[in-house]
Formats: sequence, structure tokens, C-alpha cells
Amino acid sequence: MNPEPEPKKQKTSEFDEQESYKFNVTPCAKPFRDEIRAINESKAVKPKLVGFLANDDPSAKAYARWTGNACKKDNIDFELRECDKLELEDRLKQANEDPNVHGIMIYYPVFGSLPSFFGGSMDNYLRDCISPQKDVEGLCHEYRQALYHNERFLDASKTKKCILPCTPLAIIKILEHLKVYEPSLPVGERLSGKVVTIINRSEIVGHPLAAMMANDGADVYSVDIDSIFLFRRGKLIATTDTKEQACLKSNVIIAGVPSKNYQLSSDCVSDNTVIVNVSPFKCVDEETLLKKKGIVWVPSVGKVTVSMLERNLERLYLQYHTK
Repeated sequence: MNPEPEPKKQKTSEFDEQESYKFNVTPCAKPFRDEIRAINESKAVKPKLVGFLANDDPSAKAYARWTGNACKKDNIDFELRECDKLELEDRLKQANEDPNVHGIMIYYPVFGSLPSFFGGSMDNYLRDCISPQKDVEGLCHEYRQALYHNERFLDASKTKKCILPCTPLAIIKILEHLKVYEPSLPVGERLSGKVVTIINRSEIVGHPLAAMMANDGADVYSVDIDSIFLFRRGKLIATTDTKEQACLKSNVIIAGVPSKNYQLSSDCVSDNTVIVNVSPFKCVDEETLLKKKGIVWVPSVGKVTVSMLERNLERLYLQYHTK
């Protein structure tokens, strides 16, 4: 059996020969939020989102503040419920059963990598405790299974669209805005010929994002602390490429290492590359990076992530909570 050919970077004409620049995601988030604000303006009962905070993580607390502020501006009821992590499972059950709650989210990490009595990690177990009818983050078992099998609806009649994870979906929308996706191609082919490297294979961002982009036709290198895999059309393929080799081949690099000590060397980045940071810390030497040709540097995605969270809530509200 012949080995799988390794992908090679194809230049994206959108970025060839252009000046390098830092991209502000606000224009990407605005049309989604404007639409949501208009939809909810005349509703007697607004969609209600409940966020659970059961940790002292500064990034989680900041995300909770951003969520609350955005929801208030966009005519969405938002309630932050803080609790001890040992109470969280019961609190989730109560929210699942409350007809006045239309969406539920958890600010992670809660237990981190602590194992669960039921198998897997406790945080993964908590993700599965949220009803699919209220899971605005698209991280429960039903949505994960559909994502990894490239199924876009939960039902045979195709009336219940799947919910996709907010941050991965935000990155997709940013790349669409930047014309990395080719809109003239059929759905599922719009990243054909593109190579992507995603650094950090987390279950919230890195792993689902790799699957989503591979489902759209890209060759995706998934890099973690102890392994590198190549995602291609529903297959996970071992590769001998190093992280540096993968990055040099890539049209897009997504860095999500949650450490202030991590830096992606500019020597690993080819000209005409889009680099997206999903870590709370800056992962590159910005000045050195922008001296290269055709670089698009996206330092944060938070505003688009919140707009995708609101968009997912609207979809759940329409599909499951209206008559």
C-alpha cells in the first residue's frame, strides 16, 4: 500500500505580494451581532443564556464579563451563576430542566485533567451533562460525534442543524472573511489545496477545529506536546514532519498554547501566511513577524467567539424553544 503523500503549501493569491498587517476582528463580528440584535429587539421573551463559573481562572472570568456585556447589548438575557465545582453537575441538571433557560455554557477549566469516576476527564463528563437542546458551545457527545463524522444535522429530515464549537467556528468565520476559503467551490471543498497547522490539540478548540477544516478540504497538521498528526478527510494519519516543517508548509497557522512562555518562531512561518492566536498570551514576536511578506496576523478572536456563541443560542432558541 502506498504511503499517504505529504501536503505541500499552495500560495493563496489573496495574500501574495501584499503588505503584512495585524487584523482587527471587529468588522468580522459586527454583522452577526447586528443581525442578532435586530432579531431579538421585538421579542417579548428574549433568549436566555446561563453561564456557569466554577473556577478562579482569570481568563474564564474575563470571558464571562465579555459574554455578559455582549448579550446585554444584543438583547439577550444573560445570567452568570457562580458555584463550587462540586455543585456544578447538580446546577447543570436544574438548568437543563428549567424551561426559561434556552442556552447553557460552562467556563473552563473546572477540574482540568482530573479523571472522572464515569471515565475520561471530569470536564469532559460535565460537557456531556448539558442537554443538546441547550448546549450553545456544541461540546456535548451528540454534537462532537456529528462533527467528527461530518454530519451537519441531528435528524434525518434535516431540520435540526448541529451546533459547532464557538471558538473553532469563530476562526472559520475569520478565515472566510479573509478569503482563505474559496466561496466559488462547493461546501466541503472550500479549503481544497490549503495546508493548516494547529498547535495544541485541545478538546475545546484544537481537535474540533482540525476536524472542521479537514472536512472543508484542507490538510491539517495537529500538533500537541508529544505528537503530530495529519487530519485529511476524516482520517488521522501519522507523519514524520516536525512542527517547524509543518508550519513552513502552511497557509494558515493557529496557535493555541495557553502559556506565556510559548513563542512561535518567525523562522517557522513562510511568507503569505495567516497566523491566528487563540491563546490569552501573545505567541509571536509581532515586530519580527510583520517584517515578512504577506503576513496576516490575527492576535485575538474573542469578539467573534462571543458572536458565534450568540448565534448558536439563536439557533437553539429557534429549533427547540419556540412553537
